[in-house]
Amino acid sequence: MHILQVSPRVPFPLHDGGAIGIYNITKGLLAAGHRVTMLAINTPKHHQPADVLDHLGPNLRLVTVDVDTDLKPLKALRNLLFSRQPYNVERFVSNEFFGRLAELLGEEKFDILQFEGTFVAPYLPLLRRALAGAAKEGKLLPPTVVRAHNIEYVIWERLAAGEQNPLKRWYLRHLASRLRRFEQEQLPHFDAVAAITAEDSRRLRELGCQQPVALVPAAVELASFQPDPSVKPQPRTVFMIGSLNWLPNLEGLDWLLREVWPTINAELPELELHVAGTGTPPHLLTPRSDNVFIHGFVDSAAAFMRQYDLMLVPLLSGGGMRVKIIEGMALGKCMLSTTVGAEGIAVRDGHDIVLRDSAAAWQQALRDYYHGRLPVATIGAAAATTAAEVYDNRRVTQRFEALYEEVRK
Repeated sequence: MHILQVSPRVPFPLHDGGAIGIYNITKGLLAAGHRVTMLAINTPKHHQPADVLDHLGPNLRLVTVDVDTDLKPLKALRNLLFSRQPYNVERFVSNEFFGRLAELLGEEKFDILQFEGTFVAPYLPLLRRALAGAAKEGKLLPPTVVRAHNIEYVIWERLAAGEQNPLKRWYLRHLASRLRRFEQEQLPHFDAVAAITAEDSRRLRELGCQQPVALVPAAVELASFQPDPSVKPQPRTVFMIGSLNWLPNLEGLDWLLREVWPTINAELPELELHVAGTGTPPHLLTPRSDNVFIHGFVDSAAAFMRQYDLMLVPLLSGGGMRVKIIEGMALGKCMLSTTVGAEGIAVRDGHDIVLRDSAAAWQQALRDYYHGRLPVATIGAAAATTAAEVYDNRRVTQRFEALYEEVRK
């Protein structure tokens, strides 16, 4: 098949879950023998050269359009006062990008038109309106699929629930309400939806989605995330890795440092916490005296993760699926996570993950780890098995292929 993949960013380099999630879809489809044309918004934040994905081979064509998606306070205020469209989405709508999308559809025949998430979803109703007259001449769109990397309104609802500032909480709730309405309005335009978790599938149905919804989880390239017997993790070390310019990650780290770590550091002075991630705020980079080491950006997530022992996922909000958990599982890491952090991932508490939610429960789990009462090796080995059986990119690609065949009938 020839797939036209519409992306809100160029998915490279692989420094965050958003890039990894889109990149692995593309790589899996190419490995299965399909052709992919990717039309990507080239944002200031993730701007990349046109040849950045050439290493994926000749069956991929990357087409980029520069769009200024940076936050603008005046535009955000105008959006709040005069627009029904969420500002998160409005920033990604561009006449130039729409024109290039229409050109590609006019130049070539595609078997599938796939949209990567909410931020590019508005382009489909625009296309349908533009082609309404042409449809009479047989110029129809190929079958359309939207990949629901997140149910966006859920993220902002959860952030609002945890926000202490009343004005900010009101704004987050308002944004969540707009996103819920927007996602509800967009779904009927697509022929099918690829949901990333069973929970998200249920939420899509609650939004009134009548289209086929396929469960297609996040994938990991297992070859890049394999345990290395020659690298022994440092004892009595815990670690967290994730993009710290994504609000749920930053919220979770702040909670960990505020509610969990002071007690643990006082009780267990030899325990070290290592944190890595892109977009680390400056206030976290100042030297500390509580055995917390902030590494900032690291070149290799896998190399960083191999160095340390117990992986932490202190998420209090968020949606979709945490790709970093899947990568950690593939590396054979035991991890301590909140229930929200592990949402949608095929794990069982005490078998291939440790799930705790309150600060007191986290503190007890860290004590158990420190004193050798937590079977990290056994849980990590089970996690690696789960990752290989469920989240290998080849298996996930097969689910996409099955969905494509269904919508092409």
